[in-house]
Amino acid sequence: MNHKFILICTCLLFLLASCGEKKVDEKKTQLSQSASLSNNEQEEAAQTDAAQEKAIENAENIEAPPLPQTLTELAELPPGYTGPYLSILEDEDQKKIDELTKDLQDISGEPTKDELDLYYRKLLSIFQHDFNGPEELLAKLRFQAIGSPDIEDPRMQFKENMNVHVILDASGSMRKDIGGQTQMEAAKKAITRFVEGLPAEANVGLRIYGHKGTGSDSDKEMSCSSSELIYPLEKYDEAKFQASLNQAQPAGWTPIQLALNEAEKDLDKFNGENNTNIVYLVSDGVSTCDDDPIAAAKSLYDSDITPIVNVIGFNVDHAGQKQLKEVAKATEGSYQDVQDYESLQEELDQAQEIAAKWKDWKKQTEAGLKYDKTKNGLDIFVYESKEYKKRVDEGQQVGFTLQYLYQTKKLMSRESHDYLREKNREYHNWIEEEYKSLKRELKELNEKNINEALQQLEEKYSDKAPNS
Repeated sequence: MNHKFILICTCLLFLLASCGEKKVDEKKTQLSQSASLSNNEQEEAAQTDAAQEKAIENAENIEAPPLPQTLTELAELPPGYTGPYLSILEDEDQKKIDELTKDLQDISGEPTKDELDLYYRKLLSIFQHDFNGPEELLAKLRFQAIGSPDIEDPRMQFKENMNVHVILDASGSMRKDIGGQTQMEAAKKAITRFVEGLPAEANVGLRIYGHKGTGSDSDKEMSCSSSELIYPLEKYDEAKFQASLNQAQPAGWTPIQLALNEAEKDLDKFNGENNTNIVYLVSDGVSTCDDDPIAAAKSLYDSDITPIVNVIGFNVDHAGQKQLKEVAKATEGSYQDVQDYESLQEELDQAQEIAAKWKDWKKQTEAGLKYDKTKNGLDIFVYESKEYKKRVDEGQQVGFTLQYLYQTKKLMSRESHDYLREKNREYHNWIEEEYKSLKRELKELNEKNINEALQQLEEKYSDKAPNS
């Protein structure tokens, strides 16, 4: 009996000890799991903090220029996203918006007014459109007034002879495809149509640059030394001109200074006293040869050639646009942006119209010399319509993106969204009113003497103009 009792007690003690060890093991496991979970949470928290710090750093690095106070300042803002309209209802478009706005910080807390204003400027810079200021229209109106009896500037008066010199970019970037053809192919097509429409009495010349070598560093010296007069200034001969134009193939770097210096030599014998000299510089970007195209442009302008210079930026980026505008400004010429064959042809057609007026002048046809108020009225309407569309497109894109960031991404509060939406509305209403005011002013001046009208416009805008 005693033996049985002892055996039972021993078994109970063994079971109790086993249970105790199991509880201790479970406790240890729980503590271990808890420690592991705590470490994971800490690691996730650290990663979150690092991501937030990185987002803030990226947001701070986004350029956010102040809102413009004039149309000239508006035109100087660098453009942002230039692709098609992005719908917040389309998955692919949402991905694109996410990509474009990934560096904007989360403002779902309680941002200050200054923080919201900065946020808006950053968002606006992402979708900034490429507006044109009044100075570009002014330059176009001045060019179209060449030959008018009212114009006092001797450069703008017709002379006995007319010479039209085209300086064409043949650098490697002219291989870029636009609408199924390269920029070079589009330029050749437009130039051919242009020279075919010039009066037979006018001389035409064609110089190319950057047509040798490649875009590699090893070819830079050779390419930056390449500019050739492939059709000398003389009467147009279709077969000869086409054979010359076929030589132009996109190749190397972009020596704009060299091209302008050589063009000045091409025109050296055609002094401005007896010749109306019109020069077209066509380029698709900034000069890449460590040169000074502005100085070359100034030299050309100061010469006895007294040229009328038109600079065309063919599908250029903001840096190229900025430099080419400075080239135009140095010659008191005009600058125009074109994106494709049609818009390039439209710009060249302006010179055809001037050449036709010159031909009428040669015949002493008074009707051909009159300032065309209807034509200029149409140009004013087209200009205002294009800028109006940019205003609408930009305002809507920013507005719907705000809605997406608020409703879908939850990156801002309702109060912040409403404040930013109202700021966007006020800003784009300001743009609309500025262009409406300019349109009224231009219409009134169009009824005046052309010389008086241009003088009034220049007094208001020339001190701010990048290319007047």
